Amino acid sequence: MGKIISINISEKKGTVKKAVESANLIEDFGIEKDAHAGNWHRQVSLLSYESFIKFKEEVKIKMEPGVFGENLLVKGLNLKEVKVGDKIQIGEGLLEVTQIGKLCHKGCEIREIVGRCIMPDEGIFAKVLKGTEIKSGDEICLEHM
Repeated sequence: MGKIISINISEKKGTVKKAVESANLIEDFGIEKDAHAGNWHRQVSLLSYESFIKFKEEVKIKMEPGVFGENLLVKGLNLKEVKVGDKIQIGEGLLEVTQIGKLCHKGCEIREIVGRCIMPDEGIFAKVLKGTEIKSGDEICLEHM
């Protein structure tokens, strides 16, 4: 079991996301008011807090949650063990892992700011199977399939 450290959204893809205290997960859509929401397989992105801190200590620059474009920064879940098809429970909400890692695109604001991005190797992407309101601090649980 882990917990949500930060919920982050943005109006435009490829940009740094800003932290919000709570958000609505919408079934088959994603996070309300986030640029990545829609009818596709990468509705919600997750990154481990442990990876975030490790990278921050390596590069020694000030970074805030959302800098990698992640929707959910989570602590206490070993995302390196996650497989496509695994489920992630957040309260009444349910996500299904659809992709692990991604190609970083040209013109990515994140890469420009930080120098490199860890989402291609450590990002997890999911679609929303069951919606709910989520808040920073909520427990999050991984169910291996």
